[in-house]
Amino acid sequence: MVVEIVGYENAGLSASIDMIQQFSQTTSSHDELLALFPPIGSQIDAVIEQIHRWHPPVSVRLSIRPGDLESLAWRCDFCGERITLSPGGDALVLDSRSNAGPGSHTIISHRQCLAERIRPENAGERARALKIGKMY
Repeated sequence: MVVEIVGYENAGLSASIDMIQQFSQTTSSHDELLALFPPIGSQIDAVIEQIHRWHPPVSVRLSIRPGDLESLAWRCDFCGERITLSPGGDALVLDSRSNAGPGSHTIISHRQCLAERIRPENAGERARALKIGKMY
């Protein structure tokens, strides 16, 4: 499957769509079938499920599942509970990198889970973890 992410054609991305769930479910209408298995050459909406930057090219995993388009959820890397990554959700996406070389790792966390792991005497950083990305 060839995937082109509009607006990122020259970004050096490798993209894939998770098709496993599509093959394991039944559909109740032709429109639902087309949403799960779009025609070749069609332009569709997708959400980014994962980004891996460990080795070039950047690998992007997309989801076209209708439920993910409405509200994308993932598991918190600290507590394991589900967390909403969509707008209005409580997820933080942390990108860790080293100054010693290439590669990065992404951690998805509840705000509270991250704040609890910051040293208690570092109250400012704990407070910022609870507020980052929120409108005041």
